Amino acid sequence: MKFSELDHNGWAELQLYLDTCLLPVTGLTGLESPPEATDKAAKTGEWLSPLESAFRGRTVTLPAYHYYDAEDEEERRKLERYCERVKRTGFRYLAIVSGESGWRAADYPSADLIVAPGNDGEAPDPEAIRAAVASLWKKESK
Repeated sequence: MKFSELDHNGWAELQLYLDTCLLPVTGLTGLESPPEATDKAAKTGEWLSPLESAFRGRTVTLPAYHYYDAEDEEERRKLERYCERVKRTGFRYLAIVSGESGWRAADYPSADLIVAPGNDGEAPDPEAIRAAVASLWKKESK
């Protein structure tokens, strides 16, 4: 579900079942032309789409975190603090989803999973992406 599909009453009723949030991170730096910004947002959407369709009843897609430069240490800390706060709202799991490569899980200890290409130009593998999220839930049941 997208965050905008939930109201106060719906959230109270569904929160128990919606334990995983998806945080799309576009990775815009502000230096992109409009077509370049569109391409970055579309790439993130390609990595997000398999999760939204497969896990609609268990995930909530948060508003996109558009402006983020992974080369900037302060921005990495800011994103980690944001992830930490989101988890405090009641989500058991948080997955960062991006169309940009170069993510290091160690920089985001509050994120349970990072779904992103391993290198530039890599296309998403929908089955592998879905399996990565499902493995989070399997760990819980063991």
